[in-house]
Amino acid sequence: MTESPADVPLTTGGLARRLGVSPTTLRSWDRRYGIGPAVRADGRHRRWSVQDVAVLETMCRLTSSGVPPAEAARVAKEGGQTPGPPAEAALPSNAAGTLPLGDVRQECRGLARAAVRLDAPAVDDLLASAVSQYGVITAWHDVMMPTLHAVGRKWASSGDRYVEVEHLLSWHVSTALRRRTPVSGPRETPTANGPVVLACVPGEQHTLPVEALNAALGELGVPTRMFGAAVPGEALAAAVQRLGPSAVFLWAQSRSIASLPLARYVAATRWGVKGARRQPRVILGGPGWSGPAAREMPRPGALKDAVALLADAYTGAAATAAH
Repeated sequence: MTESPADVPLTTGGLARRLGVSPTTLRSWDRRYGIGPAVRADGRHRRWSVQDVAVLETMCRLTSSGVPPAEAARVAKEGGQTPGPPAEAALPSNAAGTLPLGDVRQECRGLARAAVRLDAPAVDDLLASAVSQYGVITAWHDVMMPTLHAVGRKWASSGDRYVEVEHLLSWHVSTALRRRTPVSGPRETPTANGPVVLACVPGEQHTLPVEALNAALGELGVPTRMFGAAVPGEALAAAVQRLGPSAVFLWAQSRSIASLPLARYVAATRWGVKGARRQPRVILGGPGWSGPAAREMPRPGALKDAVALLADAYTGAAATAAH
């Protein structure tokens, strides 16, 4: 007689992918709480049976709902039932257990479960896998952004709860993006085609969209200078004059800090030898630039559009410099 696929024991790696956790987490739960495979092949290698998987699924469901791991392990080993108050009594008030994801990729669901559990190794592994498999642009649009938005909605609807989930997820998204960004690129001089400058306007602390743009441009081999959050206007102007960039991207999350005079000043900055002076192409990003006045400069609505505009600006400047 042959075994059905459902009866074939899973490896630790296969089970981790199925549950949206890291292999390190499974080994940790086994060591700390006795949530492990009933049988080990050759006495060493873990092989997870259908019954083992059912216990782990209960463990994941409870920890995702806010139940402490030790209590979740006890309930899972008892078959999901516990005497006295139900497991939900251990939940923090207003916890709903799942994030409002909607119709998204399966990777988002695994990432959301890992983030709610505060399972840092799993979050790190899932993000690295998404970026490696899909590239920065698709991973950002289809995996990172939907999960970040779901955490934000959960946070907004639950008072100050889930802020730790948002912080952990944001940190690991930033880490995954930076790992994808080349450490260095070709050397440039102010008289040749300059790099692309990426900066947040003064007062702006939201850097993840700019980090995603930096990583995506790095995948294309476009050299950048990333200045990050809240760049003072004087420092930005000085950097533009020193670098002679082919383009400058300015990010603003809210209209209260989106300074059109600053954008115009940067766009009017000139450098180079007399008779051949150049100016950067300024591109605006973020909802803060909404309004008719900002239409004088390109304002892409998505990461892929911003990447295309900036890559084109760099390529065009390179052709001009070569000519």
